[in-house]
Amino acid sequence: MDLTKLNIQQAHEGLVNREFSSLELTTAFLNKTDDFFAFLNVTRDLSIKQAKEVDKRIFNKEEISSLTGIPVAIKDNMMVKGEKCTCASKILENYIAPYDATVVKKLDGPVILGKTNMDEFAMGSSTENSAFGPTKNPHDITRVPGGSSGGSAAAVADNLCCYALGSDTGGSIRQPASFCGVVGLKPTYGAVSRYGLVAFASSLDQIGTLTKTVDDAQLVFETISGKDIKDSTSVDFKVDDKEIKMKRLKIGIPKEYFIEGIEPEVKEIIEKSIKKAEEQGAKIVDISLPHTKYALATYYIIMPCEASSNLSRYDGVKYGLSKEGENLLDVYLKTKEAGFGDEVKRRIMLGTYALSAGYYDAYYLKAQKVRTLIKQDFDKAFEKVDAIFTPTSPFPAFKIGEKVSDPLSMYLSDIFTVSVNLVGLPAVSVPVGLAGNLPVGLQIIGKPFEEHKILNIAKIYE
Repeated sequence: MDLTKLNIQQAHEGLVNREFSSLELTTAFLNKTDDFFAFLNVTRDLSIKQAKEVDKRIFNKEEISSLTGIPVAIKDNMMVKGEKCTCASKILENYIAPYDATVVKKLDGPVILGKTNMDEFAMGSSTENSAFGPTKNPHDITRVPGGSSGGSAAAVADNLCCYALGSDTGGSIRQPASFCGVVGLKPTYGAVSRYGLVAFASSLDQIGTLTKTVDDAQLVFETISGKDIKDSTSVDFKVDDKEIKMKRLKIGIPKEYFIEGIEPEVKEIIEKSIKKAEEQGAKIVDISLPHTKYALATYYIIMPCEASSNLSRYDGVKYGLSKEGENLLDVYLKTKEAGFGDEVKRRIMLGTYALSAGYYDAYYLKAQKVRTLIKQDFDKAFEKVDAIFTPTSPFPAFKIGEKVSDPLSMYLSDIFTVSVNLVGLPAVSVPVGLAGNLPVGLQIIGKPFEEHKILNIAKIYE
């Protein structure tokens, strides 16, 4: 039996029934070769220690949760105490996390295999912006895995872990899930604590899951979600576990997502997916989200503004890399010049400019007003429908290097995902077909805190 191909539920049953030990399961993953540079840091010693501790619990007949002893990969912008947390940046290359992120603590006896590669500080759509090199797509090594959670998506797709955690600021879980053919869940803003997640854009960031199955996504989400006193934006809510029947649901199809820019093969696959929901008894409803055309521009004002504020802390004094200078300003400038990559510098400059005197009202304030209009579009749509279907990405995984020299073209990768973050809604990308040999994902968007509903809808595609 190839233990690395097991999903969470299969692995849990095997541990409980003593078909194999957590150490055997962990060793099976550690012995696999990472051919795609999914991991920045393999935490071998930690994972073996954690697996042995779980095996002791099982030997002593202690009850274990569904995630206890299950090997997991963690995106390298979340704290794991005593391990490196680099955010794929030279400025944090040797930074050691002093505490565990709340999501890591909530996993209850996890076996952490390592920290996955990502775009530097989660800024990117391809994982090519990592300071340590790009991750490759397991379906085609000449192509990107998506980003910024590309390492986590590739690790799940290539069976290098049972499941992984990622973060999603504008599509950074869903888009790589689509490119790599796995299930990617971006929860409602506030549903999962961000304590221990290195901040990128605080009103947009959300920790979520990358898994092999929808059931696994639901299991991990229910484990890591809920109120955390260390995160004032987190919310205590009740998971709605009512049975969902497709024949009672109304599915909204926004016309703005199907007008132009989608590759024909992707459009055909998504239309077949919509037809499948209709065959299952769902009612398909045409809806309009008229301010969608402003979403990308709005996102690329709000996001760099928040990023420039959050990244000001990396000054050569408080954290990580520090370059010597003649005076304090010189230390700041030399440290940031050496520590940050081009994309991070680009977004810091954009954000600083948009927040500067004379431009705040023209850019940032106006973007926040448009953000409200986008939210009102979704509120109005959800008065008529239970969920919304869109493509996750307008195209499958593109070639490594194809868009690096054209940042605006790269930004278009997120055109169907950024609205969800601006509004704070839950959304899941589920694989629904192949364009050639490349996976295509369907994005299912739900009302706030209705993760259970969209995940149950997603199950019809497995």
